[in-house]
Amino acid sequence: WGARLPSPCPAAGLLCRPGWLPAARCERPYSSRGTEKLDMSTYPVESIRNFSIIAHVDHGKSTLADRLLEITGTISKTDHNKQVLDKLQVERERGITVKAQSASLFYSHEGINYLLNLIDTPGHVDFSYEVSRSLSACQGVILVVDANEGIQAQTVANFYLAFEAQLSIIPVINKIDLKNADPERVEKQIEKLFDIPTDECIRISAKQGTNVEKVLQTVIEKIPPPQCNTADPLKALVFDSTFDHYRGVIANIALFGGEITKGQKIVSAHTKKRYEVHEVGILTPNEQPMHKLYAGQVGYLIAGMKEVTEAQIGDTLFLYKQPVEPLPGFKSAKPMVFAGMYPIDQTEYNNLKSALERLTLNDSSVTVHRDSSLALGAGWRLGFLGLLHMEVFNQRLEQEYNMSVILTAPTVPYKAVLSSAKLIKEYGKDQITIINPAQFPDKLSVSEYLEPTVLGTIVTPQEYIGKIITLCQDRRAVQKDMLYIDENRVMLKYLFPLNEIVVDFYDALKSLSSGYASFDYEDAGYQSADLIKMDILVNGNPVEELATIIHKDKAYAAGKLLCERLKETIPRQLFEIAIQAAIGKKIIARETLKAYRKNVVAKCYGGDITRRMKLLKRQAEGKRLMRKIGNVEVPRDAFIRVLKRETDK
Repeated sequence: WGARLPSPCPAAGLLCRPGWLPAARCERPYSSRGTEKLDMSTYPVESIRNFSIIAHVDHGKSTLADRLLEITGTISKTDHNKQVLDKLQVERERGITVKAQSASLFYSHEGINYLLNLIDTPGHVDFSYEVSRSLSACQGVILVVDANEGIQAQTVANFYLAFEAQLSIIPVINKIDLKNADPERVEKQIEKLFDIPTDECIRISAKQGTNVEKVLQTVIEKIPPPQCNTADPLKALVFDSTFDHYRGVIANIALFGGEITKGQKIVSAHTKKRYEVHEVGILTPNEQPMHKLYAGQVGYLIAGMKEVTEAQIGDTLFLYKQPVEPLPGFKSAKPMVFAGMYPIDQTEYNNLKSALERLTLNDSSVTVHRDSSLALGAGWRLGFLGLLHMEVFNQRLEQEYNMSVILTAPTVPYKAVLSSAKLIKEYGKDQITIINPAQFPDKLSVSEYLEPTVLGTIVTPQEYIGKIITLCQDRRAVQKDMLYIDENRVMLKYLFPLNEIVVDFYDALKSLSSGYASFDYEDAGYQSADLIKMDILVNGNPVEELATIIHKDKAYAAGKLLCERLKETIPRQLFEIAIQAAIGKKIIARETLKAYRKNVVAKCYGGDITRRMKLLKRQAEGKRLMRKIGNVEVPRDAFIRVLKRETDK
């Protein structure tokens, strides 16, 4: 209750009294309302622990984070604490974490006060970029595994991310309160796959709070303090940034040396720009300003940066005239899926442009290029980390900015190795990346085409293994490995062409395995492929927007499907329309849209057959002439229906 407040509550705008305002309904929890600032110098480097929570989707990371926040008194204990760190509307609706969130916890263990910096990370494969960034600011991780589901694909991927970063790993088995929970089986899986002894696993129930206190104690005992010194010159790593319309860029920083305070002049190692620090503080999980931050601590910094591009993620900040060796940054996020985005009405173009700019400020992993199409008008070609990322981005545009857009079918970036000297001179290099089918070079001037591949990991119960292997073979995948995790779970590794899994592979896998199989992938470079450009012709004229780059083996089926879909969406005319799919000059599929025709022989009753034939012949000649001069305009909504990614007919 607000009664704990000695001072007027700024959120309520008046003095809180018992019975007035429950803390859960208050805009700011009581922990962050106090006007007094904590002295962060009372937490030396030895009593700081920076850790992250990693797991597969839906294994209970955010719920565990809630319990840790409650135990340390960072948030008050109420029934309303459900995924406190998931702040976006899209995260609440889908029950997933999209953006990594950090919080500082204060905890007393064996008479010593500790500062624990916790980062809650996303679990979905598309957001593994967020996870790798968060790990750079940590010295250890809590690896959460569901006692019911066991180890799944993303658990394996996240474990290796932490293992390669040489972090201490604390295995935690969650959801032991469930009826079907089998923690012994999960402990054996962890021992077999990750080589972690079973006695190191902590069994908890994050929902009920069982044994969670032990997790905090293990964090203090097992995870080492950061290796840094306050006496060194300032060295801060920017590991995340958000944009506030009033205060500019808020950069999340981890201090690897020195101290930072308001009024200091700092320089960015990446842009070489100079800034003055306006505010520093910690996140609890709301922003709480502090006088100073010291080495080893994690917090936020506001320094009047106007654009998120200035707070480059992976950048090093240092004091003016005290340069330091920059910290190793991150690999920039590599877009795996491209899609065209167009406003539904061209008058909305400028509004959509500003909405896109503001949203990409908070999601720096989206790449944006201007694009235009004859049918859909001016728009953009956006690069995403995966399909879920694309859906979440689209949903955020709709919810946060009220923008409805047309998203075209997702494509992947291909490459072509040029053999013609003229083209090499034109492009200035012998290898070009093709994002748009319109740029696809002719086969005569290319020595080989390359397509992107990914190394996919599938973890599935063994009874579905036959169906899944068939599915993978249909998608041109090559099996690399097969490992039995225990008696009834199998881990399969396949090399997939990215364009085969980009649209509906995940859905197909889930429906084949009754939702039990899990899937994760990582980039595996490019490989040579037999690619072709397929054109769609309407009455012999190519329709530029519907051209696609496709593998030769899949061209016939895709061409037939596109022709059938167009036949349903193009309105009938007074003359016959041929809808064809073509590779070069060769037609591989055709659908015919029949003409509207008047019954010209209705007035004939009896009489000679020649009279009837004469009328039909005259009608046929008229239709032929009309077809010569008639022009078929493919309507805009037909484009939208065909281009939107619908795999069903």
